[in-house]
Amino acid sequence: MAKKITPRNKDYSQWYNDIVQGADLAESSGVRGCMVIKPYGYAIWEKMQAELDKMFKQTGHVNAYFPLFIPKSYFSKEAAHVDGFAKECAVITHYRLKNCEKDNSVVVDETAKLDEELIVRPTSETIIWDTYRKWIQSYRDLPLLINQWANVVRWEMRTRLFLRTAEFLWQEGHTAHATKVEALEETEKMIKVYSKFAQDFMAMPVIMGIKTASERFAGAEETYTIEALMQDGKSLQAGTSHFLAQNFAKAFDVKFTTKEGKQEHVWSTSWGVSTRLIGALIMTHSDDRGLVLPPNLAPFQVVIVPIYKTDEEFNKINQVANEVKLRLEKNGVSVKYDNRDTYKPGWKFAEYELKGVPIRLVLGSRDIENSTIELARRDNLEKRTYNISNIDNKVNDILEDIQKNLFNNAQKFREDNTFHVDSKEEFIDRIDKGGFVYAHWDGKSETEELIKEKTKATIRCIPLNSIKEQGICLFSGNKSEKRVIFAKAY
Repeated sequence: MAKKITPRNKDYSQWYNDIVQGADLAESSGVRGCMVIKPYGYAIWEKMQAELDKMFKQTGHVNAYFPLFIPKSYFSKEAAHVDGFAKECAVITHYRLKNCEKDNSVVVDETAKLDEELIVRPTSETIIWDTYRKWIQSYRDLPLLINQWANVVRWEMRTRLFLRTAEFLWQEGHTAHATKVEALEETEKMIKVYSKFAQDFMAMPVIMGIKTASERFAGAEETYTIEALMQDGKSLQAGTSHFLAQNFAKAFDVKFTTKEGKQEHVWSTSWGVSTRLIGALIMTHSDDRGLVLPPNLAPFQVVIVPIYKTDEEFNKINQVANEVKLRLEKNGVSVKYDNRDTYKPGWKFAEYELKGVPIRLVLGSRDIENSTIELARRDNLEKRTYNISNIDNKVNDILEDIQKNLFNNAQKFREDNTFHVDSKEEFIDRIDKGGFVYAHWDGKSETEELIKEKTKATIRCIPLNSIKEQGICLFSGNKSEKRVIFAKAY
């Protein structure tokens, strides 16, 4: 039978791990802090990749690839950047192993020391901007709109599958522009792309906003973010877009000749999402029975399970099931027909429920006689019987309804767990219970640090749709012009 899931209200962390492992999404590897993404988990990532890649290309971006290794000296060129990533960098010092003379092991060849240490990329700004210096000469070379699908390494001490690992998969966009206005427009455009993807494909409502100075990306002048609320009341940063101004262009001396013949530094952005989106997907929709997937990202949207006793019954059911599969696929639905005789139907039901397949179709001998088919929804667990002649249209309608239903449920959860507070005591009490807390803040980093120290809550963002509202900072007593969103976070 399918693996048992720990209830969310008993141990949320264990519930999450049970789903990741039980649904065959990923597992820990022999390398500390690194995960193996299993085929079913990787299929979800491939779906995400495909949709995001399409959206990037629709906005004029193209893909390229840059080295995994970055010379240490490159990091020294942008002070804020190196300071932000210094504690997370994996460093390569040697390039050769040799056999140990005492036993059969291998050891580092101390004579093979690199002239300059290499950093395994935690992010690619430095290596990319060293490259852009060669590519950009004139205003005719701009804008440069490039994305990279890659892996990165950040030496995390406390890891968690998908959410925080030493190595993870992501995409990182890096763009160069002639003006500040263009770069800012690009930064805002890409956070809107991420927001649309989260809501239309992940069925996950997000809040767009700006990070505070202390929460910005290292080396950025402004960081835009999308924040999502998970079922345990914690916030998850699902994507970021950074306005880098001219910081990296100046650090790597990337200049261009303007139409007027002047030499100026280019303006730049970077933006990215990672496999942590799979963690967000799990914690937004799943339940105590297992994974729940929105149809737009499910590796297969429909599974067909036959029920039979004899070979004769199977042959009849098999023919009809294959016909249904073909009809659904012609409608653009991805289908798996599980006609294996090595597992019983009950086992299959439990397994596909655990894996979050949006729709399960069941065909038995009586269904063949009556020209019917049973349909079970994963989102609300409803079961209904439909006429088989019209099942392809029904499936399309129901998949669309499941996608909408998951989004609406997640949005209602966020609304029910969003609070406006006006006292320090209420703030502390509310933060401990979880949710998004809108409260006044005086704009000072020292106040922000004090709140973090006292409550473990951080300012998730200053919402883009913030309305000016005179108030008093709950912790300093200073004047405030708007509310910001606080929450505990992953």
